[in-house]
Amino acid sequence: MENILSKKYLDNEFLELNKIYTNNDPFNHIVIDNFISNEKLEKAISKINEIIKFDKINNLDHNQKKKRITTSEDSLPKEFVELIRYFNSQVFLNFLQKVTGIKEKLISDPYLWGGGLHTISKGGFLKIHSDTNFHPDFKLDRRLNLLIYLNKDWKDSYGGNLELWDKDMTSCAKSIKPIFNRAVIFSTDDKSFHGHPDPLNCPEDLERRSIAFYYYSNGRSDVKTDFGKGTYFRQRLSNPEDYSIVLKNIFNAITPPFINKIISKYILRRFAKRQK
Repeated sequence: MENILSKKYLDNEFLELNKIYTNNDPFNHIVIDNFISNEKLEKAISKINEIIKFDKINNLDHNQKKKRITTSEDSLPKEFVELIRYFNSQVFLNFLQKVTGIKEKLISDPYLWGGGLHTISKGGFLKIHSDTNFHPDFKLDRRLNLLIYLNKDWKDSYGGNLELWDKDMTSCAKSIKPIFNRAVIFSTDDKSFHGHPDPLNCPEDLERRSIAFYYYSNGRSDVKTDFGKGTYFRQRLSNPEDYSIVLKNIFNAITPPFINKIISKYILRRFAKRQK
């Protein structure tokens, strides 16, 4: 398999990357710029407007807005398919094992459950959250997120930085600009709070674009997690608007799933249509 990464790493470089990954706060993570061969990424980006099939995320969910994803290789140009297959390959899994030092063998997800190509348009956001820590089909522990950003000439005024928050949700410990060919690899557990919580301020004809991959293991020895818990949104204590998240989490916790479904599918949807 032809190497997709921009460089081949030596053993001493892997040791340095692992040191950075394991010592970064607020949880294990690393940011690598110019991650992919520019030639490979440019070819993929040149075909992005050919993608016509996207799935929209539920617009009634106040925790995320104006997000689209596609996970189907049949809907993607071959240049993107080549990237996806590389990042699910044994070669790249070995790279991740060396960078992260995870003891258990990592497993990729060729079905891209929750991953794939993500786009968010002006006014969109994704509130701070911890990701679901298992794969619903494979029943595996989710261990890592890999995000690769595809945004050229992204200005600070557009917003959309990936925010990593401390475990007490008192402050943003790291803010990462989603610039072109920047990769972020981070640990997934119950306390890895992240997101881009404020509405994008980019022009109408721009989108915040990224490719997301998630990696798993059969069991984990690093931390104990509430296995099977889904995505859990958290409020920023410094932002009063986020307190609606608390109410939603409480409501979801005490309300049977079928009632939640009825409210979302029928009541809220009809209300949203009347507001248009």
